[in-house]
Amino acid sequence: MTSDDAVEATADGTTRITVNGDRPYDVTIGRGILIDTLRAEVRDDVRKILLVHQPSMSFAADQIRQALSEGERQVLLAEIPDAEDGKRVEVASFCWQVMGQADFTRTDLVIGFGGGAVTDLAGFVAATWLRGVEIIQLPTSVLGMVDAGIGGKTGINTNEGKNLVGAFWPPRAVICDLELLDSLSTNERIAGFAEVVKAGFIWYPEILDLVEADPQIAIDPTSPAFRRCIELAIQMKARVVGEDLREAGLREVLNYGHTLGHAIEYNERYQWRHGAAVSVGMMFAAELSRLAGRLSDEAVERHRTVLGLLGLPITYRSSSWKSLLATMRRDKKARGAMLRFVVLDDIGRPTVMQAPDESLLFAAYQEIGE
Repeated sequence: MTSDDAVEATADGTTRITVNGDRPYDVTIGRGILIDTLRAEVRDDVRKILLVHQPSMSFAADQIRQALSEGERQVLLAEIPDAEDGKRVEVASFCWQVMGQADFTRTDLVIGFGGGAVTDLAGFVAATWLRGVEIIQLPTSVLGMVDAGIGGKTGINTNEGKNLVGAFWPPRAVICDLELLDSLSTNERIAGFAEVVKAGFIWYPEILDLVEADPQIAIDPTSPAFRRCIELAIQMKARVVGEDLREAGLREVLNYGHTLGHAIEYNERYQWRHGAAVSVGMMFAAELSRLAGRLSDEAVERHRTVLGLLGLPITYRSSSWKSLLATMRRDKKARGAMLRFVVLDDIGRPTVMQAPDESLLFAAYQEIGE
């Protein structure tokens, strides 16, 4: 659990969660806080800003541009494609071109304003321009707020898989304005909430309690229960990445459900939402944990119940196993050809299983196959 001194509730109704490490930074959470908090975080000597955003955020991006354009400061807008289509080297090259033509220096700034794909791409652009310029992340999705925007893992996709090219580059700050989630569709919020539930399974069971009590309230961005879930998920990630930026140990637990989840995304040519794929991946990891004698039947059933209450998928095509296994062997989390899975000894007790027997993996997959 995160220590109390890393979480600060302020008089203006915001919450600040500190991510420790070599370059500590704050994640600020609240409602209606975006512009004022952003102004406070941009250094006075910044002369040029690249604001990377998705098409649906064009109007809000222009408002940010106007708010930050003071004196000699120039704010350039870079609109990139939605979702995984934005996480391509061609898109990164477009951003580098804009920065090069504007003579961006190491004292200038990149802002990622959008969902998880935008913050991944913007972070990668910042990490690679002049070997690193500052990035402020403004996530606009549930996934971005609790996962992609925090922790400094940046990346783009290749034809061979997701996030295979990237860099560790902590942001200067992360600002989570919950008002940005009000306009999202229910399906969009639910897909992002899979990462919140992941935090419940591996760290804070209170999140599971809140979903089980009333799933509709838990996913309502105006409710105290929703904010509590978001803050707990962020606290969990802040603690983990603060201790292990480069995934040398503890941080690996954040991959719960992701090994199979990434393979499903690749198999679906990224037409599935990340959260939907991870939901199936968590169900698989739970079954794998059970068959390995680590996790109780009741804990596995709790996965099925919580994910089901949210309407997230928990099965996948039985016929796809061979292609999924081949993709997992190429995953960046594999060591050589040796597969590694985050599994559970109990709710809130994650561990890593190395090189499980292929027959065990196949048996676990049969439990979720359809």
